[in-house]
Amino acid sequence: MNYPIKLNLKPIYFVTLLFCSLGFGQEHILWYDQPASNWNEALPLGNGKIGVMVFGNTTNEHIQLNDDSMWPGNDPDWIEPEGNKEDLDHIRDLLFEGNNKAADSLFVAKFSNKTIVRSHQTLGDLFIDYKHDNITDYRRELNIENATSQVSFKSNGYLFTENILVSHPHKVIVIELATNAPEGINAKLKLSRPQDADFETAKPFTTENGLLLMQGEVTQREGKFNSQPKPITHGVKFETALKVINEKGTVLTTQDYIELKNVKKATLYIVNNSSYYFDDYKKQNQKDLKAIDSKSFDDIKKVHIKDYQEFYSRVKLQINQEDFSSIPTDQRIEAVKNGNIDTGLETLLFNYGRYLLISSSREGTNPANLQGLWNQHLKAPWNADYHANINLQMNYWLADVTGLGELNNPLFNYVDMLVENGKTTASKNFGCSGSFIPHATDLWGPTWLRAPTAYWGCSMGAGGWLMQHYWQHYRFTKDKNFLNKRVYPALHEVTKFYSDWIIEDPRDGTLISAPSTSPENRFINENGDQVATCLGSAMDQQVIHEVFENYLKTCEILNIDNDFVRKIKQQKSQLRPGFVLGDDGRILEWDRPYEEPEPGHRHMSHLYGFHPGNIVTKENAPELFNAVRKTLDYRLENGGAGPGWSRAWLINCSARLQDAEMAHEHIQFLFKKSIGKNLFDLHPPFQIDGNFGYTAGVAEMLLQSQEENVIRILPALPKAWKDGSVSGLKGRGGLTFDIVWSNSQLDKVTITSKFNHQFKLIYKDTVKNLHLKKGETFIVEL
Repeated sequence: MNYPIKLNLKPIYFVTLLFCSLGFGQEHILWYDQPASNWNEALPLGNGKIGVMVFGNTTNEHIQLNDDSMWPGNDPDWIEPEGNKEDLDHIRDLLFEGNNKAADSLFVAKFSNKTIVRSHQTLGDLFIDYKHDNITDYRRELNIENATSQVSFKSNGYLFTENILVSHPHKVIVIELATNAPEGINAKLKLSRPQDADFETAKPFTTENGLLLMQGEVTQREGKFNSQPKPITHGVKFETALKVINEKGTVLTTQDYIELKNVKKATLYIVNNSSYYFDDYKKQNQKDLKAIDSKSFDDIKKVHIKDYQEFYSRVKLQINQEDFSSIPTDQRIEAVKNGNIDTGLETLLFNYGRYLLISSSREGTNPANLQGLWNQHLKAPWNADYHANINLQMNYWLADVTGLGELNNPLFNYVDMLVENGKTTASKNFGCSGSFIPHATDLWGPTWLRAPTAYWGCSMGAGGWLMQHYWQHYRFTKDKNFLNKRVYPALHEVTKFYSDWIIEDPRDGTLISAPSTSPENRFINENGDQVATCLGSAMDQQVIHEVFENYLKTCEILNIDNDFVRKIKQQKSQLRPGFVLGDDGRILEWDRPYEEPEPGHRHMSHLYGFHPGNIVTKENAPELFNAVRKTLDYRLENGGAGPGWSRAWLINCSARLQDAEMAHEHIQFLFKKSIGKNLFDLHPPFQIDGNFGYTAGVAEMLLQSQEENVIRILPALPKAWKDGSVSGLKGRGGLTFDIVWSNSQLDKVTITSKFNHQFKLIYKDTVKNLHLKKGETFIVEL
């Protein structure tokens, strides 16, 4: 039922007509008038597990192949760190003595395994050698509304098209090649993989039963073992199989390639499976190919689009914009770099983040890594692994709010494994119960620290930060079964660890995390040393407070009350506050005021409790709210927010500050400094968290629900977004919002509730106390 509240009602149909006249639709298409000149210009497609990067070359087409399980093995011979509780106590003594430098060195020496550097690897490449010349009318595009890519051009006046998709239901990459040229398509199809010293398969590229096969094993030689070169680490085995169905012409197979001669249309089906997912991965390839044996490209495309749009169509964003759809995407980006405002491009990048998450994180796959799914290297930047001092978390900031809550499941499954593995590390190395999760890990989930330096490798807050995702997913869904079966078990183990980890500071009697760092940052101590470890960094204190708070709330909901719960209540009250102000009004990053060698550092870890946490709000802590602004201003005045993910974090923080113009300014900076021609976030190099963080930031500008039973509508709407609408955004508490605005003013909010829910709706100075019943739709018109 609808219950409208009408205040100065405006004709909503005017807004609809306005949208129709502005050329909407460009927010779903990336297109170019030339092939990709390098990998960072190629276009990504994926089904969560396998993916491609499409170059669109006219004579030597390059389709780079990806699989999320391409990792060196989980070698049982790796030496775990030797540190124990005595070493930990020694480090704490050094910190109390003011010898941070020695504490840093001992922390690394005893608790970090510096030899483990395993990297996600490329699956390989498909090359299609054509005989095309006199190219005209070239167009290369990616349609993120239906997750398909097309390349089209004319060769000697005849049309050639290449259509590509990666189907989740069918587990296959499909490429359709077609031409109206009298001579048809003449091409050679070759599979290959970059070679290194450890790629031992003698003949990985063969044809068998009409299939082009690539078989191999992910191997790596890294680090040392007993002071000797580490033997080759054998890893995941795999097989890629390519099948061709042709219309007219002939298909010839040789020893290591397939040749097309005078073919009018060719459909390429590519499957890949590995020993990570299947014991008999080759047999699984046969099953996957057999399942699509009678299916055409159009058959697969129809099912693929329906499956994909089940996720993508849940949210629709439109912002007033000029119609720049006739201009190639790279030229639009260049125009923004030169000062143009392109709100259509901003909308496209918002949708692109949703597209990339759907394409790299599906049920049954691994979670999106530092590059999502797409990686051209044998040794990727930062190993394309899982960094949990913001990067992995930022990958999933957008999931719940943009209606993609199910896509969290790969993350939860992976973190559950970390929690289990981390029990051994917590006990053996730190003498603690519960589970410890490090700042960086890989496919196999090792949970010991791995860093040559303390300032970026010895972070203790990662486990607590990951627990925030469990709790927030519960807040969005109110799924009590999820709370009981997933949130509580994981949160309980991490809470147990922090309960044992914290110690009493003899200087003031508070409980602190020690040793403690602020991720990837350092300070200058009283001895003039640049050091990392301290006694209770702001981030650690904020994280532990949040873990304890969410644990107690979970126990209250589940009616759990015991001695441990009472212990956590007491410890929470004794924690040193995570937000302490310095004399200049900024939030201290470490346990005391220190000089900063990098005052414009890219991380804003000491603002964790503000964002992504929700401890600080304008209403309940105005002094801290203002201190957050001063802290960010100081970072920026000193050159902060370099990499794309850091800029995305600033967009989110600006939105939380309800500073619309600040948020939009950082959107422009993101485009100018960190967005590649294919809209990938470039650190540089490519790192996908900036894409995901941007989408979350735009959602944060339009809707906020982090405060308990408070919803803010358009809290950070910039002047450039004068007219627009968004539908399908999710608020905590099982709420869905459709919002329409014009002339920078809210026109209409439609709210649907899955549960009985009482909350405060805030738009600027207008406050409405609402009580919605389960299944009720409520309309507010202003």
